[in-house]
Amino acid sequence: MIELKSPAEIERMHVTGQFVAQILSELGDLADVGVNLLDLEHHVRDRIRQRGAQSCYWDYAPSFGRGPFRNVICLSVNDAVLHGLPHDYALRDGDILTMDLAVGIDGWVADSARTVIVGTPADDDLRLVRATEEALEAGIEAARPGGRLGDVSAAIEAVATGYGYPINTEFGGHGLGRTMHEDPHVPNRGRAGRGLKLRAGMTLALEPWLAATTDRIVFDPDGWTIRSADGSRTAHSEHTVAITEDGPLVLTQRLPHHADSTPA
Repeated sequence: MIELKSPAEIERMHVTGQFVAQILSELGDLADVGVNLLDLEHHVRDRIRQRGAQSCYWDYAPSFGRGPFRNVICLSVNDAVLHGLPHDYALRDGDILTMDLAVGIDGWVADSARTVIVGTPADDDLRLVRATEEALEAGIEAARPGGRLGDVSAAIEAVATGYGYPINTEFGGHGLGRTMHEDPHVPNRGRAGRGLKLRAGMTLALEPWLAATTDRIVFDPDGWTIRSADGSRTAHSEHTVAITEDGPLVLTQRLPHHADSTPA
């Protein structure tokens, strides 16, 4: 069942979205050579507590996980792309770091992810990150009333395949609002003109993620961290988007910042 949100409810999600965006901007500044993933985790814990927000990840226990999640952010490095457990690891020069955060404030959720490169970036890694960002922008642009869900998926797919990257369809975007995961599922591959009709009031987390040379994934023994099956590098970009009569509204848009090396 899909719950359409009123303009007032979308604005409440926007408040949450701006908080999520701010934290991801802060983490982008903090992520540097020698910084431990656990330091980033504790920064987010402190910010959530200060704001009186609620982590959507703490105690999250879906069918694919192993026990409840006991962190407030997913931090995934290099060939890890989704659900990375923060652990005792000091970032190294050239690491790709994906940061994925979902938070609730006053009962309304927002979810966003960004990938940054620590220290000296390799051209291939910059290209991979850029592909996910451009795919996300294309998916957002297609999220308009009267369109179809397949339009969004097809737009994401077109960018990824245009770059020559394979696409995994096991994990994709999703509805959200009062909880982190609601209907519908939004795959990163689809056919334009097909699927659910898009309506004003729908709120979606769109999240293209890519591995450089495979569409297959493997799970770490922790039961959470998802990696590319061939060890190739990965990237992930996500925004929470509201479909409005005036078009798509990005609720987790990051404000321009001098330290950001990649677009919001």
